[in-house]
Amino acid sequence: MTFRQQSVEHHQQIQINSTKIIHMANIACEKLEFPFLKWISDNGSIKKEKTMPTLSSLLMLAAAIFAGAVVPLQAGANATLGRLLGHPLWATAVSLGVSLALILPMLIAFRAPLPSLAVAFKGPWWIWIGGFAGVIYITAALLLAPKLGAASFIVAVIAGQMAISMLVDHFGLMGFPLKPVNAARLTGLLLIVGGMIVTQLANAPAALAGATR
Repeated sequence: MTFRQQSVEHHQQIQINSTKIIHMANIACEKLEFPFLKWISDNGSIKKEKTMPTLSSLLMLAAAIFAGAVVPLQAGANATLGRLLGHPLWATAVSLGVSLALILPMLIAFRAPLPSLAVAFKGPWWIWIGGFAGVIYITAALLLAPKLGAASFIVAVIAGQMAISMLVDHFGLMGFPLKPVNAARLTGLLLIVGGMIVTQLANAPAALAGATR
């Protein structure tokens, strides 16, 4: 066998190994569903296809982060309001009343049309549970946040939200697009649950110290 033949065979073997590596990378990324980077094959070579988030998606994420940031403030304000009013349920009523007072001017400013109640009544039953869920959350925040602390309460809330949200996505419930649970999403949920446990364990010494006084 000549040196040229050996070089050709060696080059062919490298191409075969590269194709196998690319194929394995493609399978791994399909299973993990990485949102920002996909490995694809282009004539036997590895190519990066960047799917970076757009400016509008980044702005929406920033708005969502801001909305989440005000939740601990809401819990603390409502808890103090409940103590001053004499009962947590009064704080729930006042909080919902303030929300209504703020949304009415916005409806006028945006010239929102009158609600189509006839159409809404023909919708599924679960479209009416939003207010019920809001009362549950506000009341739970009033009762639990002062005892658990802001961090422990919010981490527990996020863990519950993530668990139910994953089920909703997996089965495509309540009008959401179908997004099956995969290893990456499940790992994220487990990390959040782990964070909840660690946060609660960190508060345990302070709770014990307060109980012994």
